[in-house]
Amino acid sequence: MFQLFRVFIPASVIGLILSEFVLTFLCYVTGEWIVTEFINPTLTLNSFLWDERGVFQILVVVLCLATGLYLQDLYSDFRVKSVSVLIQQFCLVIGFVFLIQALFAYARRPDWSLPRWAMIFGSILTIIVAPLWRVFYGRVIVKAVGFQKVLFLGASPISQEIAAHLAERPEFGMRVLGYLDDADDLPPPAGGNIIGKTGDLREVARNLKPDLIVVGMTERRRELPMAEMLHLRFSGIHFEEAAVTFETAFGRVPTRQLRPSRLVFSSDLGPRRGSLFWHSLYSTPIAALLLVLFSPVMVIVAIAIKLTSRGPVFHRQVRVGLNGAEFVVYKFRSMYVDAEARTGPVWASKNDPRITPVGKWIRKFRLDELPQLFNVLRGAMGLVGPRPERPEFVKSLEAQIQYYNYRHCVKPGITGWAQINYKYGDTLDDAIMKLEYDLYYIKNLAISLDLFIIFHTMKVMFFSETSQ
Repeated sequence: MFQLFRVFIPASVIGLILSEFVLTFLCYVTGEWIVTEFINPTLTLNSFLWDERGVFQILVVVLCLATGLYLQDLYSDFRVKSVSVLIQQFCLVIGFVFLIQALFAYARRPDWSLPRWAMIFGSILTIIVAPLWRVFYGRVIVKAVGFQKVLFLGASPISQEIAAHLAERPEFGMRVLGYLDDADDLPPPAGGNIIGKTGDLREVARNLKPDLIVVGMTERRRELPMAEMLHLRFSGIHFEEAAVTFETAFGRVPTRQLRPSRLVFSSDLGPRRGSLFWHSLYSTPIAALLLVLFSPVMVIVAIAIKLTSRGPVFHRQVRVGLNGAEFVVYKFRSMYVDAEARTGPVWASKNDPRITPVGKWIRKFRLDELPQLFNVLRGAMGLVGPRPERPEFVKSLEAQIQYYNYRHCVKPGITGWAQINYKYGDTLDDAIMKLEYDLYYIKNLAISLDLFIIFHTMKVMFFSETSQ
């Protein structure tokens, strides 16, 4: 696993991205070679690549192609379930690249656009070769490289959740060997089998040769086999707390395993003062720029709201922000007037009858959030951060969820780590899940993570079906 932009990415995914980049680049070079050999023999391949800026033009095409694959979720799970579906997805991405090339031509930037026949032949080769490479990569290369063998010391619920996740996501490159646990009445755990007691640690490690031992003991176990663990650590086997492995696998902090002492003595728990300073510094100018860019869209949304339902265009609501301070958040109104007159404050839900027809569309593309840019300019919010909640919900959730109030140690945001990874929630379990994502964001607060979230938000806006 590698950490880029403060996000953990499997090595197999990085390998696929790099290999596809090289492969598609060669496909378009081959496409131009076909042109120079059979269509325009007066131009040599070497002249095109270096004198005619062909290398730059092909790089632009390949970068657009990689972006399209990312938007199609073809890197989040690269297992090939259907070759025909994969080919269709590649055709859609190629169509997206052709559209970008047409926009370059329309903008009178021919130096950014690959010649027509080179684009056609290169795209045909890509549609044939890239899906075949994906199949080969997933079935041969990943297995040939080998898996990191993981042994779980203890079969706690968090350990079982990790093991089940690793079993479902082979691209993580981890294979679960099993559990060592002393409980006699434990039901069959998820993701693996009980292969011994904790006292058998040294013998099991000698026979199975794990690369990593994840420690997630249940509360019934009074102490760790520290002597055996120390011996194995000096023999080259790595140990990791289950909470750390959970964070790597899921991108969130497990509140069930979060002890106050771990928070106090943690050296990497944010937010750091420098990160908070830069977070506030760049949010304001970017918000001003976005207001200018999206002003035509905001005018159209405002007119649509006014023409289709009675009531104001903007919806004002009190939310809880930095350090628990309350502020008024601005949004485009997506519900009928007096929608909560009978029910009182309640969470939004799927197919919520309070939402207007126009409201469904602006929520689908998250356009109702655009007026929050004014909150960013006023300093009450940042571009990225935990979602601000209503005081009525915060009071209830703080009483039911440990550590919930610590999400207010940073400014709330229009978008955030929880927003791009999890749907809008309407249950206590959803609130816990979002809190775990928020704590991960606070712990890893950095400009690079914010940029990743902003870029991913554009994908969620146009391709997500979970908006409420």
